[in-house]
Amino acid sequence: MKESTPFFRPVGTLARRELVTCDAQQTVTDVARLMHEHGISGVVVCDAGRPEGIVTDRDLRGKVLAQGRDPARTRAAEIMSTPLVTLAAERPLHEALHRMSRQGIHRLVLTDADGALAGIVTATDLMRLQAHSALGLVLDIEQAPSVEALAPLHAKVQALVVDLVRQGLPTAELVRTVARLNDQVLVRLIELVRAQQFPRLSDRFAFLVLGSEGRCEQTLATDQDNAIVYADDLPADEVQTQERFSHAVIDALIGIGVPECKGGIMAKNEAWRRSLGDWRRTLDRWFATATPEHVMAGSMFFDMRHVYGDQSLSQALQQDIAGAVSRNAPFLAHTAANVLHFAPPLGWFGRIKATRRDGRRTIDVKKAGLFAITEGVKVLAQQAGHTGGDTRERIAALVDAKVLGAGVGRELTAAFDLLVQLRLRAQVEAIEAGGEPANHLDLGRMDTIATAQLVQALRTVQSFGSFLEQQFQIGALR
Repeated sequence: MKESTPFFRPVGTLARRELVTCDAQQTVTDVARLMHEHGISGVVVCDAGRPEGIVTDRDLRGKVLAQGRDPARTRAAEIMSTPLVTLAAERPLHEALHRMSRQGIHRLVLTDADGALAGIVTATDLMRLQAHSALGLVLDIEQAPSVEALAPLHAKVQALVVDLVRQGLPTAELVRTVARLNDQVLVRLIELVRAQQFPRLSDRFAFLVLGSEGRCEQTLATDQDNAIVYADDLPADEVQTQERFSHAVIDALIGIGVPECKGGIMAKNEAWRRSLGDWRRTLDRWFATATPEHVMAGSMFFDMRHVYGDQSLSQALQQDIAGAVSRNAPFLAHTAANVLHFAPPLGWFGRIKATRRDGRRTIDVKKAGLFAITEGVKVLAQQAGHTGGDTRERIAALVDAKVLGAGVGRELTAAFDLLVQLRLRAQVEAIEAGGEPANHLDLGRMDTIATAQLVQALRTVQSFGSFLEQQFQIGALR
């Protein structure tokens, strides 16, 4: 097994546990002596074991010496930096790096489940892990000075994904890494466009991602699917500014190398940029009338995820989606029926029915099985009232709710992981051949064991389709 990326490693595993601390009532002289004796540049100030603040050498210079205060009479509590920026020790490393970069600090105090001091991590500690890792990209993205500077960073994200696929990084961790880095690029781009072109833009909007991006399941061939929701009482001039802003953001994304959605599911298009009230009416219409267009749009929007802006708007919309689904059972049946149109390419005796493409025997991994799993699991989650999460999390929730048996859940998860892995492999092979990432897997390059695993995954998809047909009584629709 190759060494995995430290991107999601708990920050506590990197922390310094033997800390030098002081009491809030100790004098600055005492604090300076502690720092000198231990060769450190900062001391955590504690009260009953709980971190309250921090005193650094910068505090000594700026708050004591520069102001002519008597260090023997000045207490640590008077000069410590507070409130203290803390993070739970079990949180991932990328969150620590994000917090330090955003708040311009060089040390982050870690706490345990009870809020007690658990350690400290410094910028230097994190920098040691950054070479050739996703963590280095996070910092570079956070500090990108312009939209143009994000273009090579987006290319680096794609190159990193290719490397991680080659290394054999576990699928679940790989897709989370892709999603996290793409989120970083998107948020930084929005910030830069807003700061440079729309400094007076209203805060009363939210930028949403949909589909695979909303589920955090992007791969190398994923385009952008996004939307905007804004407050109902936004003045007309601010609504017009929102329109210009959405065009600037989407055009900037395309400019740095993020493909536009061929179906037009982008915030710059009016149909995907609405007020909260308008979105509510639209969702009710989609879920009440199960036309093919409404099934596609409603299914896409169910994967909605907030990435930027006023979270109360996206939370309200999330609740409305759940309500609209629960009121319209026929919509779910039509969605499940749409899933069954994507039958796995299995013939007699378990033979894979391949398609000839450039002289090779290939299958489209997405159409062959991935779509059926992600969309089938989604419609079951909708029926069970479970919103949010990625496909693996939804499978686990359905097992917990007894919708799926534990064995079925394991088989579906294994099939999903394998198909994602094979899809990424196909995309990397296309890139290595000098082309664009594609979903067509070359069966001729697979050995006997890999082919048998693929057949088993497709059989799982086939069985899952039969389960959906019974669960939603698809025969009654025909």
